[in-house]
Amino acid sequence: MWEPLLNDCQIVLIPRLGDQILNTRLMVEELEVAVEVEKGENGEISKENLSKAIKLEMDKDNEIASLLKRTMPSSRTFFLTGIFKKNISIPSSKVCKIWSNKIQIAKEVEEYNLESDHSNTVCKAKMRNPNSSKLHLAMFPWFSFGHFIPYLHLSNKLAEKGHEVSFLLPKGAQPKLEQLNQYPNLIQFFPLVVSHVDGILPGAQTTSDVPLPLHSLFAIAFDQTRDQVEAILRAIKPDIVFHDLGYWIPALAHQIGIKSIYYPPVTAAAHALLPTKKVTREMTVEELMEVPPGYPSSKVKLRAEEVSDLTTALKIFGIGLSFRDRIITSMNDSDVIAFRAHREIEGPYCDYVAQHFGKPAMLTGTCLPETNATQLEDKWANWLSNFEPSSVVFCAFGSQITLQKEEFQELVLGLELSGQPFLVALTPPDGCTRIEEALPEGFQERIQGRGLLHGGWFPQELLLSHPSIGCFVNHCGPGTMWESLLSDCQIVFIPRLGDQILNTRLMVEELKVAVEAEKGENSKISKENLSKAIKLVMDKDNEISVLLKRNHAKLKKILSNRDLQEEYINNFIKGLQDLVK
Repeated sequence: MWEPLLNDCQIVLIPRLGDQILNTRLMVEELEVAVEVEKGENGEISKENLSKAIKLEMDKDNEIASLLKRTMPSSRTFFLTGIFKKNISIPSSKVCKIWSNKIQIAKEVEEYNLESDHSNTVCKAKMRNPNSSKLHLAMFPWFSFGHFIPYLHLSNKLAEKGHEVSFLLPKGAQPKLEQLNQYPNLIQFFPLVVSHVDGILPGAQTTSDVPLPLHSLFAIAFDQTRDQVEAILRAIKPDIVFHDLGYWIPALAHQIGIKSIYYPPVTAAAHALLPTKKVTREMTVEELMEVPPGYPSSKVKLRAEEVSDLTTALKIFGIGLSFRDRIITSMNDSDVIAFRAHREIEGPYCDYVAQHFGKPAMLTGTCLPETNATQLEDKWANWLSNFEPSSVVFCAFGSQITLQKEEFQELVLGLELSGQPFLVALTPPDGCTRIEEALPEGFQERIQGRGLLHGGWFPQELLLSHPSIGCFVNHCGPGTMWESLLSDCQIVFIPRLGDQILNTRLMVEELKVAVEAEKGENSKISKENLSKAIKLVMDKDNEISVLLKRNHAKLKKILSNRDLQEEYINNFIKGLQDLVK
């Protein structure tokens, strides 16, 4: 970028990667010393557009070419005298540092008399043609893989229809998500630097690097990316920005002149209760258990021993704002609320949220990717092949849940007591570096040949589609909830957090497609109750088991209907286009 500014050539730019795109915006829109070649279909290079850009630059009589040529000497003077003689700090080539200093650079440029009164005559890069139906959308999820992945699933669905997506995320998270990007020519990652916050280990990039009790501190680091986010959004000027816990995004979007959509990975059912109910620390258990007026269910609610989750949401999350207020502010200030939901399953909850907040609630459908054609690794496939169809219990709680050692032992003992072969994928318990450290005495010897435990990542989607898997024990996180419904397994839930509890009530009490393992003393996992729940759903002759399987099959048929999912995403895109008209 610097070398062209130090020569006498006209400049034509064809950026490919995130920092190159932002460098291009600086050169084209702020400094007005270059033009960018417009992309062709699907974001690829177009020979016609390249030729057009070169001809424009080389036409000495063209007004734009003359402006660019006239601006270049002033720019060169600024960079030579302003930077090297006055020791003005040059931003790093890293995209986040470039753009966090971008506004200051622009002011310095103006002080050196760069001509900026012709901005309306310069071709503005990335500005949507008002006659085009194609959209440019920005994504800024909370820094957690439980948020990144559903955002990327939606991005893939939008890019499949030809829309451009700019995805803002921590630099350290990008390599882990690139393999899920199905349309790299249309989905562009914009890496952010996450600042260190006292109390958190240096280098933390996502919630996976931070214990759950410290997520409130990590929210400070999340909010401190605001300047970087603002600079990027001002540079790329998308039509709409999607967000969840970035409560300041709607106000920023309004300043920039773009729309904002609150898009949480959490279900509509959870949002219909937690953000809409008035909660204070002084309320009694009975008051906290009451559902708000007009709430669409008498079943999807918290029990007495669970209402503490409501008051937990009143604790400060970041600086000066509670977790609950962060969500409510995001929902109140956004132009639209959107859910990864099916009207056939959560319709009443979506309508309730829309009515409560006085704005549309748009639905994307599940937005899950097509079943991966990749084969399960031989070591897992070979082990599973030793067992009868639909006989193995698979247990997974996701990467965000770390059990205490005592609960972990109750869990694995419950699986042992069920009498079924089982496969476990859990993070090591609190205080343990390896899963084997926490196993009960003699456990490994007793389960030899019928139990397998793994302390790392598992290809969950592939496992659930294996014919030997017959039961899925999980925490009912929103992503796992949908994956459960799209499998043929019987389902047992052990919810841990507020939204997981409400998801479980929806699945167990209202849809009747799963069972919940009852908690033991102090609301902890009980090996006896877990074993009982597994035996219940695995008994093919049990009336409840038969009912669950029948109801599950009906919902799976709806959710796996490709035409229906296509209809959801098409209607969603139509809603986005209407929003920006």
